Amino acid sequence: MPRKRSTDDGDELLARLGSLTAQARERAELQRTQVELAIELQRGMLPRDLPCVPGLHLAVRYAPATYGLNVGGDWYDAFVLPDGRIGLSIGDVQGHNIEAAAFMGQVRAGLRALASVTSEPGELLARTNELLLSLGSELFATCIFMRLDPATGVLESARAGHIPFVWATGDGKSGVVDDEGGPPLGIEPGTAYPVTRHRLTTGGVFVLLTDGVVEGPSLNIEDGLDQVVRLAGIAAVAGLEAHALASAVIKGAESVGHEDDAAVLVVGVDGPGIEP
Repeated sequence: MPRKRSTDDGDELLARLGSLTAQARERAELQRTQVELAIELQRGMLPRDLPCVPGLHLAVRYAPATYGLNVGGDWYDAFVLPDGRIGLSIGDVQGHNIEAAAFMGQVRAGLRALASVTSEPGELLARTNELLLSLGSELFATCIFMRLDPATGVLESARAGHIPFVWATGDGKSGVVDDEGGPPLGIEPGTAYPVTRHRLTTGGVFVLLTDGVVEGPSLNIEDGLDQVVRLAGIAAVAGLEAHALASAVIKGAESVGHEDDAAVLVVGVDGPGIEP
């Protein structure tokens, strides 16, 4: 009799282990499917093509989060405005799930739609802020929007809680743009976003990025930005293509130890510099 009970207990234990293993496999498959869905959702909402503008060289790199269910809402965009100037944006939605990825699409679409009404960066961010508040979502987004006039070299930018962009010139100067900025989009009604103006000379580069590129458990944001400043300075002096710089910057993101999305948008200008 004892031998019989031992056999029965063993069979029951194996059956339970088999059931738990099957459930674990189902959960893992569900998680994998959710991550793949979110990544495809992200990629589908990002622009397929970038504008081709004489004298400008645009390049992007995007690395989605791949740890567990951490799928964020980073985006980049570049498009021709109705008056022929170029609109550039990059941003990051709070959160790391499918909802954040979907909200990213709403923010990017809202920016594009409102840019057909006003492309002045400060006013555009203010209107986008009100639009997001009207949606009633608990999410918010950080963002930079730029308006670049290739004919005059005038670059106007406004920042909503996002990290500032990096610049470099062909004569060896480089740094992080010092501007005032405003709070993230979708938090406070009636917010104003100051506009900073620059004049592009011929040449140089500037780099827009999200915090997943420069901040993480292994690297603080100051050191991460310094790393991008060095890369941009080397690229500008050496005359490297925008695509080469974008690849180097996104490669450097591996050192931050992050589990977040990472996005980079590089604009290269023919000739020797950008005046911050």
